[in-house]
Amino acid sequence: MRVALVAEQFLPHMNGVTHSVLRVLEHLRARGHDAEVIAPSYGPAGSAPADLDGVPVHRLPALPLTGYPDVRVAGGTVARVRRLLERIGPDVVHAASPFVLGRRAVVAADQLGLPCVAVYQTDVPGYAAKYGAPFLEQLLWSRVRSMHGLATLTLAPSTASVRQLAEHGVPDVRLWRRGVDAVRFAPAHRDERWRREVGGGRRLVGYVGRIAPEKQVEDLAAVADLPGTRLVVVGSGPEEEALRRRLPGAHFTGFLGGAQLARVMASLDVFVHPGEFETFCQTVQEAMASGVPVVATGRGGPVDLVDSSRTGWLYPPGDLGALRDRVADLTGDEAKRAAFGAAARAAVRGRTWEALGDELLGHYRDAAALRATGPRPAPPRTA
Repeated sequence: MRVALVAEQFLPHMNGVTHSVLRVLEHLRARGHDAEVIAPSYGPAGSAPADLDGVPVHRLPALPLTGYPDVRVAGGTVARVRRLLERIGPDVVHAASPFVLGRRAVVAADQLGLPCVAVYQTDVPGYAAKYGAPFLEQLLWSRVRSMHGLATLTLAPSTASVRQLAEHGVPDVRLWRRGVDAVRFAPAHRDERWRREVGGGRRLVGYVGRIAPEKQVEDLAAVADLPGTRLVVVGSGPEEEALRRRLPGAHFTGFLGGAQLARVMASLDVFVHPGEFETFCQTVQEAMASGVPVVATGRGGPVDLVDSSRTGWLYPPGDLGALRDRVADLTGDEAKRAAFGAAARAAVRGRTWEALGDELLGHYRDAAALRATGPRPAPPRTA
């Protein structure tokens, strides 16, 4: 197959969307398929490589998102994306977390009669309230519904996301989870020297992810002063300076990737994720692969990942007292923490990107077969 991957965000900006696209590209290459990427630019024309390990990358002019300069919003028109797709000549279009650039790709694919798989990965309507615009939520859901309604198939990463999309009138939604590298993320990477330097003998409670309003990072204050612990915050984002001021006793590492991230993840005692708008939450899965028990909110993607009272704890959304109690439960009980950590790794070690990549290829083939049967009725316009 020849696949056109349209990435709403891409290198050099590293986030969940970029990570997934890179893993898909690796799998396509390993299976002998061809791929080309359409993505926003992150600098002057010609400043980014025209290919990534032999995969052509077509960059479209883009501007930084106000208040979040690492995120770029691509310009251009549907016609421009359509011309790129005509030049690439794909068998299938993969729209990764479509919203602006991805929406143009979905529309262009529909115009060209190409099968299109739209991967839902970001709860943009849910973010509206966190960014002070709750009145936009229904308007944004209307955009999601119309955009995904044009795609041949929509893939969602969790049962909560599948249900949410179906409730908002999106047709043909299938479950497609995310893989995890259980070699890169593993208990063997635990670094006792780093633990002593950072924790001084205290238990380390860690968060990994964007430091942004939609991640509800302010809730970390609920566990920042637990006796015998130190909070570790890994990541960067628009709320970083405010969070540093609010949590002066926490250890901030900034953005980490590769072996550094794997080492720090394995060196934690408990992983915490307070965000309620996660469609999947890859960092939860990476913590579990590292043998670290998880405490996460009982909403969205983590509900599928965390088996409460076996691999970690889920707490009621917004109940910060319960968050604190669950973290204290694990930091205060070494035997329970070890048992939960071992169960967490066992639960995810079989979720390889190879297996998930083969599953994705099956969705591509199904999309091609569905498109060959002709257009389907427009999706219902229900809330």
